[in-house]
Amino acid sequence: MIVEHLSLVDFRNYATAELSLHRGPNVLVGRNGQGKTNLAEAVVFLATLGSHRVSSDAPLVRDGQEFAVIRARLSHGERRVLAEVQVNRQGSNKARINGAPSKPNELPRYAHVVLFAPEDLQIVRGDPSARRRFSDQLLIQRTPRMAAVLGDYDRVLKQRNALLKSARARGVRGEGLSTLDVWDDKLVALGSEIITARQRLATDLQQPVADAYEAIAGADHRPRLEWALSVDGGDPEEEDGVVDDAEAAPVGDTARIAEMFRASLAAKRSNELDRGLTLTGPHRDDLVLRVRDLPVKGYASHGESWSVALALRLASAELLRSESPAGDPVLILDDVFAELDADRRQRLAGLTAGYEQVVVTAAVEEDIPAVLHAHVVHISAGTISDDRAVRHAHGSSESEAGDDE
Repeated sequence: MIVEHLSLVDFRNYATAELSLHRGPNVLVGRNGQGKTNLAEAVVFLATLGSHRVSSDAPLVRDGQEFAVIRARLSHGERRVLAEVQVNRQGSNKARINGAPSKPNELPRYAHVVLFAPEDLQIVRGDPSARRRFSDQLLIQRTPRMAAVLGDYDRVLKQRNALLKSARARGVRGEGLSTLDVWDDKLVALGSEIITARQRLATDLQQPVADAYEAIAGADHRPRLEWALSVDGGDPEEEDGVVDDAEAAPVGDTARIAEMFRASLAAKRSNELDRGLTLTGPHRDDLVLRVRDLPVKGYASHGESWSVALALRLASAELLRSESPAGDPVLILDDVFAELDADRRQRLAGLTAGYEQVVVTAAVEEDIPAVLHAHVVHISAGTISDDRAVRHAHGSSESEAGDDE
């Protein structure tokens, strides 16, 4: 897939923006705070229906405006697709495909993007929510219908939590909680599907992550991925998240997961009423990452942590590449090279250069390895200048100066 052209209206710091991108490497250069990452974020939004920097959509809309528009012309071989989303400060977003109204969760069927960013270090070092977000965004790209499943689960969870808080405030117990059983049924049905999909994703990522890690780090530290599930009886949100393989839930067995989920809800009902909070389900699970048989979080060095984070993104790209009939996903490397040592810079550049389209952002142009240094665009205070236009203007001024002489 290729993003041929990107148009923005009232997105972040841009009142309007027009950006043409080429096949192969594209470099967006600008000092911090000028808007280069906002361009990358807009492309990512089309593919994941979310931002890698904020958890809600409101910050994406320019100050004083009620909505923003992201529009991109995509190329899938000989086929062209115009994808558009209206990001609303409040309420549901709207989408169009080739001018026709569409559901936003249809956009990931057409836009395939993998983002590398400094925030990726939080996937391996941060809270479980960062690892859940990574997995769920990849799930949506891999299976777009999961966007609706995840959205429905969040809505049911909010309703159930509201009921628990109300019951706690009124002191309701036992028979007075029959309404909760209805929400339990919905929570189990949706949550079991999410848990199973996440488990399968981790299994499918295992070998690509191991291969990518060795390619980046130059060593085999036996990286592993596995889910620590709250339906197993623990609470990864409040514990280390390390699971015992002998007690791990069966991978891919949705019916068994549903049984465990329902039993866990029953076992934690009293505690949930005391706290007014749902304490079991995929919203409290954690993706445990290991190298050298030790959890990355708390044990891995800075270099190992970066290698795991990069390996997760490269493995995601390889998975999408192998499964998608639309070709390669677009790779976006957002200010990543400034975070890496020289060896990892060269390794990452070599591993990504062969994709159909790569977009690199950097504050310092010299940070970009030569293999990715092609089409250059300069960003300054929300103004986009193509390198060819800059060279043309520079050449014209030199010619005029020569005439004056």
